[in-house]
Amino acid sequence: MSEKRIDIPITGMTCAACANRIEKGLSRMDGVQEVAVNFATEKAAVTVDTDAADLLAIRAKIQSLGYDVTERQVDLQLTGMTCAACSARIEKVLSRMPGVFSVNVNLALETGHVTYDPTTLSIDEIIEKIEKIGYGAFVKGGDTTTDGDPRKTEIRKKTRTFLISAVLSLPLLWTMFAHFSFTSWMYVPSLLMNPYFQWILATPVQFWIGSIFYKGAYSALRNGSANMDVLVVLGTSAAYFYSVFLVLSGSGHGLYFETSAVLITLILLGKLFEARAKGHSSDAIKKLMGLQPTMAIVERDGVASEIPISDVQVGDVLVIRPGASVPVDAEVLSGSSAVDESMLTGESLPVDKVAGDLLYAATVNANGSLRVCAKNIGKDTMLSGIIRVVEEAQGSKAPIQRLADKISGVFVPVVVGIAVITFLVWYFFVTPGNFAEALTSTIAVLVIACPCALGLATPTSIMAGSGRAAEHGILFKTAEAMEQTKSIDTIVFDKTGTITKGTPEVTDFFTSDSSNRNRLIALAAAAENDSEHPVARAITDYGVELGVQVGTVEKFESIPGHGIHCKVDDAEVLLGNLKLLERFGVSVDEGVADVASLENDGKTVMYMAADGNHVAMIAVADTVKETSAQAVKELHALGLEVIMLTGDQERTAKSIAAAVGIDRVFAGVLPDQKAQTILQLQAEGKRVAMAGDGINDAPALAVADIGIAMGTGTAVAMEAADVTLMHGDLLRVPDTLAMSRLTVRNIKQNLFWALAYNSIGIPIAASGLLAPWVAGAAMAFSSVSVVLNALRLQRVKLRS
Repeated sequence: MSEKRIDIPITGMTCAACANRIEKGLSRMDGVQEVAVNFATEKAAVTVDTDAADLLAIRAKIQSLGYDVTERQVDLQLTGMTCAACSARIEKVLSRMPGVFSVNVNLALETGHVTYDPTTLSIDEIIEKIEKIGYGAFVKGGDTTTDGDPRKTEIRKKTRTFLISAVLSLPLLWTMFAHFSFTSWMYVPSLLMNPYFQWILATPVQFWIGSIFYKGAYSALRNGSANMDVLVVLGTSAAYFYSVFLVLSGSGHGLYFETSAVLITLILLGKLFEARAKGHSSDAIKKLMGLQPTMAIVERDGVASEIPISDVQVGDVLVIRPGASVPVDAEVLSGSSAVDESMLTGESLPVDKVAGDLLYAATVNANGSLRVCAKNIGKDTMLSGIIRVVEEAQGSKAPIQRLADKISGVFVPVVVGIAVITFLVWYFFVTPGNFAEALTSTIAVLVIACPCALGLATPTSIMAGSGRAAEHGILFKTAEAMEQTKSIDTIVFDKTGTITKGTPEVTDFFTSDSSNRNRLIALAAAAENDSEHPVARAITDYGVELGVQVGTVEKFESIPGHGIHCKVDDAEVLLGNLKLLERFGVSVDEGVADVASLENDGKTVMYMAADGNHVAMIAVADTVKETSAQAVKELHALGLEVIMLTGDQERTAKSIAAAVGIDRVFAGVLPDQKAQTILQLQAEGKRVAMAGDGINDAPALAVADIGIAMGTGTAVAMEAADVTLMHGDLLRVPDTLAMSRLTVRNIKQNLFWALAYNSIGIPIAASGLLAPWVAGAAMAFSSVSVVLNALRLQRVKLRS
């Protein structure tokens, strides 16, 4: 168990009772050892078990009690990290700083996310601390000392360094192969066999090219830790200085200059491949960022002109020409067109847009010209929000990574110990007195044991998996959400807007006077035309779709709980429930429709009378989405129990559940009871995911093990959820589970091979069966193979 004390500044306390309340609330949380809240200083001193406590949950608990935590967050771009031990070192050092609440360093992205108390600590002090332990840092999005893309600059630098190292090392590699019997035919110039010439070639590789390893090792050791650089420096320095000793003592045989130079070159090559591969794993972010146009056509004072997108203001009128990308989130003022929203929702079919509809930045206008009003710009657009969510998910840590972090923290010292034992065993027992043989095995152990692959195993998979999901409209908020989604065994769906379309539609129009059907539909559409009630809009839209002529309404009267009474084109119209007709003394013709059958199907029946006679019945229902039944079928195939949760009456709920194949129904559940229902299911031992889209779903989404918000719903629901589906199609839910399971499986594969590589490689190297240069190549390959395996997630086929 590892304990840590954190001081959390709290605002909003008014008396000592507040402090007691916070102490009581926090002391019940997992991983919290001690809590002392000081009302006078407005701080909580919390001692936690870092292996069990969730600092984010602690702050959330304080906020749920009605108090605020004074904190800020900063995202840093880090440089100089070489392995998992480096990222662990930065986390450990920063977490010890007074005022730091939490630190998350991502080796693959080379980023750090720090939550801190701004009254105690500044960003400059955090950066200064990072630099003091031998790494570089700058605020993401701020000024940097590099030109252009920092990752591209790094790759160019690594390429140049590797090429120089390779040119100097290849002649030494040539001499190494000349020592093997099967290459006795190979010609080697006598100059290359000269010990002093080999010394000249190896020295710049060791101390100029290899200076990055010496600097990294010095910084690590100075701060009481060890990383990959320490292993590389120990191994190559031993080979180099032993060779120098042999040259100065007059021996020109048994030199190891080629070992030190080739090892450094191979490690640089591995780092170069690794950097390139890591760049590909963040391609999803680059694609999203590259979608938004840089220019926009704005109408000002009646003149249309093209300006940089950064100059667009909220309220500006923009012109979107056919084939152009939408520059900002906007509302259509005039014109009509089909808009390709596939980058946002994953939906391949264009969506028709007319006046009043919303457009989103980076979607593509297909065919018509549109005049729009800018609503959200810059960081407030939907696209920027998506990028932000994906970046946060890629930068966060999955729980499964804790194992790798723990191993990496102690790995290098253990390896150094094994290397020392290897040398002693060989020198005193296996080949007594043979320093060269003992040194060779020791160098192989040091080199092959690099923990890079272990550190890259989880973050590269998270980057690739979350990026691929985002391309198909599935946004995981955190790495933890991506990992936990695969474990759910029960999925709970809200009905309205999730299983159903969320808007009522006329499903049937029954009349005993078929010759006047269109006239009656026109009367009904006109009668409901001025109402905003969803059922009224459904009836009016039904008439408009059929092309009937909507007449003029006179003497309109709304009767609460009953319906409407009005006059349309000289006809007296009643439209509402049975009580309305009874109120006006109109007898009902039972032969018009089988009301009981319609209601059993979950439909709402409206009665219509004209001039004192019952003339029609209109059946209205919130119809099931076309894909809902297929989604439920696929979820069953994945082994999940599917449950529907709704505030509707039981008869309607069961009808819809039967139509889509849902197993279990909770009907008549009030909004404030939905979260309790989720907790009830969890008490049954189920791991529950909740999918919904409304404000009333937000509490249930928050308490579920995984909350899934349909992107067609409210911002409140999406904020409370762990996963957001940008398209309202339920088929995205099975895709979400599939992506989670594939990503976690990929992580486990990476961790297995990274651990297996070291578990197998170290004993082989210690036994003398592995030449140091082969160990170096194997070490480089291990890191690259982990990243390449993660990149397979970018080729996962999801439905479009």
